[in-house]
Amino acid sequence: MEPTDEEVVETAAEAAEGYVFSQLATSDVDDLDVTVSFEDGVLDVEVYITAPDADVDLDQVADDAALVAGQAVDDLFADG
Repeated sequence: MEPTDEEVVETAAEAAEGYVFSQLATSDVDDLDVTVSFEDGVLDVEVYITAPDADVDLDQVADDAALVAGQAVDDLFADG
């Protein structure tokens, strides 16, 4: 049985957020916005991070978080 659209969105959002906080201390993150849509089989994940005190490339962390989200969704379909 295939996952529902809601399960896909939730899985992607949780994976992206989890990745961000595996790379950054919670106290360093002022704002995290993860936007996920899944329509007609197309997953769109956008991650925006505001963390002025973080000592990492925030754009790279955001891009990687989106990739991790996509992989989590791929795994969800593989398990389904």
